[in-house]
Amino acid sequence: MAIIGIDLGTTNSLAAVWRNGKSELIPNAAGEYLTPSVVSVDDDGAILVGRTARDRLISHPERTAARFKRYMGTQKTFQLGERTFAPEELSALVLRRLREDAEAYLGEPVTEAVVSVPAYFAEAQRSATKRAGALAGLYVERLVNEPSAAAVAAHIAEGDQDKVCLVFDLGGGTLDVSLVERFENVVSVTAVCGDNQLGGTDFDFAITQAFCKETGIDMESLTDQREELLVRQAEACKIALTTQEPVIMAIDDGEISASLALTNEWLIRSCSALFHRLAAPVRRVFLDSGIAMDELDELVMVGGSSHMPSVRRFVARLLGREPAKGSSPDTAIALGAGVCAGMKERAVDLKELVLTDVCPFTLGIASYNRAEPDRPIMSSLIERNCVLPSSREGEYFTVHDDQEIISVRVYQGENLYCADNTLLGELNIQVPRARRGRQSVRVRFTYDINGILEVEVVNKNGEVARLVLQNREMSDEEVARRLEELSVLKLHPREREETRALIARAERLYVATVGGLREQVFRILGWYQNILNTQDPLLVAKATKRVSLFLDRVEDVVGDDGLSDFTFDLSGDNEEDENQ
Repeated sequence: MAIIGIDLGTTNSLAAVWRNGKSELIPNAAGEYLTPSVVSVDDDGAILVGRTARDRLISHPERTAARFKRYMGTQKTFQLGERTFAPEELSALVLRRLREDAEAYLGEPVTEAVVSVPAYFAEAQRSATKRAGALAGLYVERLVNEPSAAAVAAHIAEGDQDKVCLVFDLGGGTLDVSLVERFENVVSVTAVCGDNQLGGTDFDFAITQAFCKETGIDMESLTDQREELLVRQAEACKIALTTQEPVIMAIDDGEISASLALTNEWLIRSCSALFHRLAAPVRRVFLDSGIAMDELDELVMVGGSSHMPSVRRFVARLLGREPAKGSSPDTAIALGAGVCAGMKERAVDLKELVLTDVCPFTLGIASYNRAEPDRPIMSSLIERNCVLPSSREGEYFTVHDDQEIISVRVYQGENLYCADNTLLGELNIQVPRARRGRQSVRVRFTYDINGILEVEVVNKNGEVARLVLQNREMSDEEVARRLEELSVLKLHPREREETRALIARAERLYVATVGGLREQVFRILGWYQNILNTQDPLLVAKATKRVSLFLDRVEDVVGDDGLSDFTFDLSGDNEEDENQ
């Protein structure tokens, strides 16, 4: 049975499959690739999904829901006629339609999918997405960040060029910005940032508000039906402005009559606050990654809202670089999800490709705040933009005399005070009574790319307390299997066969050399071990290649007369190491 990749979008959704050495888009029953992410309940109780449902947004707004992806992981509900739906239930109906279309197209059952999500989705939103998959009859173990999927699609299309690219993903409801490095067969996300409440939908509402203001319409007095009609008009004008201007926005329904000529310049003025919000995540990813803007090799713009000329000009001016040509903003994420589905199937033609992703939010525990004991502060273990999978450890001490229990509370977020972050779970472990600061525990976080966080706490007596934060729809057997895989993450990169062999080779050449060459072998061996300590697959891959080339050169010159003249400059590499 095939595994499909799905781009579950705010505005439209689509699916792809890896076949015959490429990612192939899957058409829906109407022969189209884009299925509107809209659900409607007909008068007889029938569920409508896609274009038919979207057409009912105006005629039956009280029975139709759109833009529900924004509320994934929240308690918001949608009342459609006599039925009430949670956001993940509505998403499940869209996923079910995509699954059925895929089964019809492929001629075989489809029970598993890789689903893309905004990079800045929190754990609750990711869990809700997996629940939606389960409700749709799909096993969704793997989620892929949308910009990562777009980067993978570009990597497959363009070969193995080594480069740094920025993926700017502006969809219907969210903005994701990612810096991605490609090195040989490794596609590594270096940093992510975004805004889960900024997308094409916000531009539609801003255009609607500006239209009403300039034409004297009281937007607050509009019925739901009229407001939806205006929003649809605004969306149509926004799309039309990608190819022509001016565009006339008008309404004339017998009670309200107004029209206005719109241009891209007018759109920029009317949506100036939104454009300012676009810039913040772009600057943040460069700051977090330590990469300068002038080091950027390529700008990739994806997401339906990236079609807007005003957005493309704004981002190009911000980065001093034109967007790459040839990419498809509407389908790049789905194509990338299809590649990831092929990787999940262990397709022979993808077995050499490695995709690394990053943790979008910091994970840590509450630590004692001596200045304000009632306001614990966040002690970070896995920081945002840490490469996944990741395993990190810290030591924590008792804060009271005769303390017998250490409580470990796990949080997600970037704020200093734990109260401002999200509590994920809590566990306790006993320690022997002693004066404060004399007893301690070691806390290890192990976080994988599928969203399982294992918290392991060990006291000095070797007693262990463990907490597994998992997606609720996963079975006990699946959790046990994933935990077994997680245990591999605790192996330091230096313990892997390739790196152990390289270190042994360097140590052998250290013995075989003298003088300045021996000193250089010693220096690069120390540098390589520091790189291994980062546990960053991209840095380790780069360093492994450099060290291997260096040792090749050493072996070539061993025994020659010119050994004293042989040098290897690590100055740039040391700078790279210090920036990590």
